[in-house]
Amino acid sequence: MNHSKENKQEHQHMMHSEEVGQTSHHSHQQEHPHEEGVHANHHSDHHVHHDHHHVGGSDVSHHSHHSHHSHDSHDSHDSHDAHQHHQGHDHDMMEHGGHMMHMGDMNTKLKVAVAVMIPLLAISPIAGFTLLRFPGVELVQLILGSIIFFYSGTPFFNGARGELRAKKPAMMTLISMGIIVSYLYSVYATILALLGQESMNFWFELSTLIVIMLIGHIIEMKAVMGAGDALKDLASLIPKKAHLKDGTDVAVEDLQIGDFLLVKENEKIPADGKILSVAHIDESMITGESRAVKKEAGDRVFGGSLNQNMPFEMEVTSLGKDSFLAQVTEMVRQAQNQKSKLENMADRVASWLFYAALIVGILAFIYWTMTANLAFALMMAVSVFVIACPHALGLAIPLVVARLTTISSKNGLLVQNRTALEQVNQIRFALMDKTGTLTDGKFQVRHSQDLVEGADALAKMAALEVLSTHPIALSIVEAAGPLFYQAERVENIPGSGIRGVLDGRIYEIMSYKGLQEIGLSVDQDVIAPYLDLGLTLSFLVTDHVVLGFVALGDQIKEDAKYFVAGLKAQGISPVMLTGDNPATAQKVAIQLGIEDYRAELKPEDKAKLVKDYQARGAVLFIGDGVNDSPALATADLGFAIGAGTSVAIHSADVVLVQSNPSAVLDMLSIAKTTIHKMRQNLWFGAGYNIIAIPLAAGILYPSMGIMVDPLLAAVLMSLSTVIVAINAMGLRYGKP
Repeated sequence: MNHSKENKQEHQHMMHSEEVGQTSHHSHQQEHPHEEGVHANHHSDHHVHHDHHHVGGSDVSHHSHHSHHSHDSHDSHDSHDAHQHHQGHDHDMMEHGGHMMHMGDMNTKLKVAVAVMIPLLAISPIAGFTLLRFPGVELVQLILGSIIFFYSGTPFFNGARGELRAKKPAMMTLISMGIIVSYLYSVYATILALLGQESMNFWFELSTLIVIMLIGHIIEMKAVMGAGDALKDLASLIPKKAHLKDGTDVAVEDLQIGDFLLVKENEKIPADGKILSVAHIDESMITGESRAVKKEAGDRVFGGSLNQNMPFEMEVTSLGKDSFLAQVTEMVRQAQNQKSKLENMADRVASWLFYAALIVGILAFIYWTMTANLAFALMMAVSVFVIACPHALGLAIPLVVARLTTISSKNGLLVQNRTALEQVNQIRFALMDKTGTLTDGKFQVRHSQDLVEGADALAKMAALEVLSTHPIALSIVEAAGPLFYQAERVENIPGSGIRGVLDGRIYEIMSYKGLQEIGLSVDQDVIAPYLDLGLTLSFLVTDHVVLGFVALGDQIKEDAKYFVAGLKAQGISPVMLTGDNPATAQKVAIQLGIEDYRAELKPEDKAKLVKDYQARGAVLFIGDGVNDSPALATADLGFAIGAGTSVAIHSADVVLVQSNPSAVLDMLSIAKTTIHKMRQNLWFGAGYNIIAIPLAAGILYPSMGIMVDPLLAAVLMSLSTVIVAINAMGLRYGKP
């Protein structure tokens, strides 16, 4: 567990170092006061409003709006998105030894190989029988065999060259060795035949070998592109053209911030911006939810989402790498490029396999040269080189990863740290915020009351709260209506509340616990009914006098009960954390079936609690990602839920765009299936080679007459990679 935490901290340090212009989350949210997904969780639970405004100090730096580093370093990848190009054998989903083979080129080489193989079939002896014999047939075989070798064999030679240049010889090097040995021996046999000595050649076998290899490779490439199409799909969401307000069309790359656009019915939105009217938008590309979202003037809309009804006008607010989609694309790219423990192990085994196959092939050649003949010995060596498949192991993990990142990103589940995700099966406790995770975080003022005559508590509280984007602040401002007071020098007091000056006097808003801490009390008969209802109380204080209070209610989320039951079903104990009063906490906990809950917490208490629970087992922390940085970073696995558009929460291992907690269950389910598929692929890749290599070397031939010729070896090798690819494709998104 400690080792994994080191990996996690290293990952977070890397994410930190990538940040460019840091903008505090506070300013980011003031800029978008209606961003529902963010606000539902803005200050999590610790507010009690005791602490519902803690923005200052270290927390701001923890939550800078993560503007990803420039994409310049990835420019070289852009043209390969469809192929998921990776370096060398690491992550090489279809690129072997660093050489990218394009599908069109492969298909052409396959067609030529098949066209050459058919006449070779007619003029080559098969099972002692030849269809066509004529003078000079050996020369025709040599010409046809050379065409297929030098033209259709080039993908394998180029791949081998790349592997050797990277000092990582693997599958392409082995295949090339097999093909070259077959070709050289066939040339030698043809020369002998032309000199009048009868000798068996491998021309037909060589052509068939190359055809089978190309077919297997093309099938595998298609599977890989299907598994890892997340980046390509995300890039394709943005339309090529945008309509300016004046009716002219411009290329999307020519847009500028501040441009006014017209988006017509059933058109995709070309850039992130602010809507100027009302519309219904399909944001399924962001959240995975297919229901249309109603947007009103001032709300944010995102490039790539779909306008479902009448035309609307919008103002462009962010472009390029600052856009929502660019951030998601960058997160997906980083997740795919990370190396996990399982992957590092697979890479090591794959590199050993090359040397194992090389040694076994040479030993088989020596043994069969002594006990049989040169042609048979060469055939056995070629079979060993061809059947060994480090590639099945090399693909085992990257393919599953590509599939994971693709289907999760399409459903609003953004994986940032795959290494942490590998611990999903060890999770024993799920610590979560009440507000925003289990409740909507959309508070309503159910009651307001002055405790001093003429105090006008609600109006004064609204004046202090007017600039805050916290859900409680928003609800107080909404309930108060038009502002009658002007507040000055308003400041957040971490762990306490908010303070400001009205008409020359200092006022504070604080929680019930905050009152007790400074020695103030309120008549229990007055507040007891609201505490019994599980409402949250905020008090207005000046000069050590409690002027009044508001009682606010929050709604439990529809699927919160299902979520808690789902955690328990997986053997994970839910623990609810809140800064709220114990009565409110108990009421919510009882309704949801949560036995373990902690109330009246300060922000700094959460990370400490995570550590306490880690002494008993691995911990998943679920928070809003806005003020939970230390807890998210400390936990074995950190999920930021309801991030909305603030996806770049670097302290979270997984960012859930949606705010419905059942998405957490979906992510846990898909993570467990991913680990299972990775292990299956590793076992298959390793097991296949352990059995196949000795078989191809002829270990059973003396005793049982069982041998694997190069053609069967080629079929088995191709099948092994295809099976690994198909197994990865079996990873599906769905409810557990």
